[in-house]
Amino acid sequence: MESKLVECVPNISEGRDLEKIARIVDVVEAIDGCTVLGVEPDHDYHRTVITFAGEPDAVMNGAVALIEASILELDMRQHKGEHPRMGVVDVCPFVPLRNTTMEECADLARQTVHIVNQRHDVPLFLYGAAASRPERTVLSHLRKGEYEQFQARLSGGDTIHTDHTRMPDLGATEWTETVAKSGGITVGARPILVAYNVNVDERGAKVSKKIGSIVRSSGRLLKSDGGGKVRSRGMLTSVQGMGVPVDELGISQVSMNLLDVDACPLHVAFKTCESLAADHDVSLCGSEVVGLVPLQAMLDAGLFFDPEASDDRTLVTAAMDGLGLNHHHRFDPHEHIIEWALNSEVKP
Repeated sequence: MESKLVECVPNISEGRDLEKIARIVDVVEAIDGCTVLGVEPDHDYHRTVITFAGEPDAVMNGAVALIEASILELDMRQHKGEHPRMGVVDVCPFVPLRNTTMEECADLARQTVHIVNQRHDVPLFLYGAAASRPERTVLSHLRKGEYEQFQARLSGGDTIHTDHTRMPDLGATEWTETVAKSGGITVGARPILVAYNVNVDERGAKVSKKIGSIVRSSGRLLKSDGGGKVRSRGMLTSVQGMGVPVDELGISQVSMNLLDVDACPLHVAFKTCESLAADHDVSLCGSEVVGLVPLQAMLDAGLFFDPEASDDRTLVTAAMDGLGLNHHHRFDPHEHIIEWALNSEVKP
């Protein structure tokens, strides 16, 4: 039987200082059996997505090392970016890839926060399959208020949180200089998701914010005839979405997490955004996969754009062209497709 294989996809709150990012990545690469598959900094989001994989214990050690390096290197008091965040490691999910269960990944998350808690006095949250109660499962629920409201949250001030989500699972529960620097760190376990951004040809984010509110599964609040508010369901299934400006490129993005790429394939998300943008006389200018994407998701998109294609490479090329994955960003299928990246980097 092939060895167990786990992926970890931490998002750190640094997307501009490449030397700091490199030092954090270096500590992961130094862990025996831990292979870094991708490092994707984003200047406007001020965030870097790091992907690494290996056998469970090696990946857990890599996660601990990354969190510790981020606590040392990064300072939330100086952080401003377009993406929601709560701490220096905004999220650190373990993902089962091969011969590994979700519960095993949840246990890795719990072990990780326990180790970090023994060494650092910082607030630590568990989410996803590792959540301590149902109300804490969804990352965005734990992150409400972000870093800016974190001091009030810990200090007993006004907060949008209930008693079920307000405090960390482990670690510091009071506001200190250490906590001010680190913010809250969230670790968990989840299935494979695809972080997918659709580029909108506009400055600012007026149209992309409208699109994000329409496509996300949670929908949006609309005024009712009686003056109250009602929630309108979103167009897409298993999708989180929001609109953000990308000033560096002079565009905006509909930033999405496709939580179930079978329920909402890449091409469905892209074409839906394209149709909604056209309603506002705005065009798309390609799209971006952040991190890694399953091969089947690319094959499905390729078949949509080129029904005559038959082999994997032709289908992947059709998907890349149809989705415009190289329009503003670089997409290398050997680095961004999970199975192809693993074949070249991680041996059984």
